[in-house]
Amino acid sequence: MVYNRPWKSFPEQLELLKSRGMVVTDEAAALDYLQRVGYYRLSAYWYPFRKFEVVLDSNTGKLATKAVNEFQPGTQFVDAVHLYLFDKQLRLKAMDALERIEVALRVDIAHLLGKRSVFAHLDPDQLHPSFIRKKLRNGQTRFEQWKEKCQNLQRRSKEDFVKHYRAKHGEPFPIWVAVETWDFGAVSQFFAMMRVKDQLVLANRYDVTDWHTFQTWLRSLNYLRNLCAHHSRLWNRNVADQPSLAGTDNIDWCRSFVGRNDLVAKPFLLLAICRHMVTTICPDTRWHERLANHLQTFPEQYSQRTLSMMDIGLPEDWQSWW
Repeated sequence: MVYNRPWKSFPEQLELLKSRGMVVTDEAAALDYLQRVGYYRLSAYWYPFRKFEVVLDSNTGKLATKAVNEFQPGTQFVDAVHLYLFDKQLRLKAMDALERIEVALRVDIAHLLGKRSVFAHLDPDQLHPSFIRKKLRNGQTRFEQWKEKCQNLQRRSKEDFVKHYRAKHGEPFPIWVAVETWDFGAVSQFFAMMRVKDQLVLANRYDVTDWHTFQTWLRSLNYLRNLCAHHSRLWNRNVADQPSLAGTDNIDWCRSFVGRNDLVAKPFLLLAICRHMVTTICPDTRWHERLANHLQTFPEQYSQRTLSMMDIGLPEDWQSWW
């Protein structure tokens, strides 16, 4: 494969943007952002301001929308910067909620299963039989793969309590110690391995009556967590791992999203799930108020292509229940 695009200095990157119609009112500040944040990270935020044209796809024979190397009239470099800064704060607020949810779920799992078995996370009798029997392509069962992952997470941990427990008691760790070494992905994965009746107990704690739906919620929140942890664009992203809303008739706010595939595909539904779970964990929280206040700060643009905070997937009635 031949790659014919040359390396460009920061001033050359800025000149390229200007040649495509981007207005730069403060070149020193623009160069500073290119040096600190990077051209390609910022490009996710100036992409919506590009011109688009409808072309015939030679491979499919269908009409498709293609971005043109030209910006909409009036587009300024600061339009992208302001969106980037707005999105950064959005991710930080999401991580605040996700931390509370992850920590609470660790306690929920350990308290429920630890009462029956000290090593419930390593005891096949405490888990769903399908994960014990079903083999993967590599010949391992999902349970065997899980045990390896669990051990690796414990070995990688640098926490003092892990070193202390290993030195004093050795391995394996009881479930209430082991869960403190898990990341959100491990929490979500282990929840899916639990017996249905145990999944229902935890789902019901969060007023979700369908265990499978709650399973998809955790998987989607893990997707959100990975986006935020890797500093990826969030505000207008199409969500790849979408949560189910089946069996949520008892949750009033879910009705704003049911049957709205356009909203289910956007990140605000994941933030609404965060709100639902955080307010269950801590009824006096003001997290959702802080997030709503932040949404109201969505930046205005100089570009003729006007973007809106609605691009995050806000239902029209969101403020009535948020």
